[in-house]
Amino acid sequence: MKIEWGVLAVCFLIVILVAYLGSMFTSKGTNSQWYESIKPKITPPNWVFPIAWGILFFLIALSLYFAWTNSGNKKIIIIIFAINFILNILWSLFYFGLKNPGVAFFNIVLLLISIGSMIFMLWRINLTSSVLLIPYFLWVGFASILNYLSIK
Repeated sequence: MKIEWGVLAVCFLIVILVAYLGSMFTSKGTNSQWYESIKPKITPPNWVFPIAWGILFFLIALSLYFAWTNSGNKKIIIIIFAINFILNILWSLFYFGLKNPGVAFFNIVLLLISIGSMIFMLWRINLTSSVLLIPYFLWVGFASILNYLSIK
């Protein structure tokens, strides 16, 4: 298998941009008094999140690469990843930026559906691309529980 380095670089740049945009809302909120007042007891320590998301974004970038390089229909890859990336960024905006866990919960349910749909759709395009998204689905599932528990 020949690696398409340019495509791989673009996939990583796209995912880094998504991570950056989401972090613009998240970084200020995680140490705020507001978040501390609603944070569920089962929430991992703050240092866990950047490590977990760093790994997840790495896997998402690889998934995007394998999907792109193995799909005959690039339009569907653009659509499913774009929807997912927008929902990912919006969750950070709703939860930490607007401090609205209720709206964020609705958004994270849509995000979970998006990830599940991606796993299902990509399964037929490239198994590796699909499997790489399973940790993302599991982590967002856990985040959904935390989000729900933080609704006051």
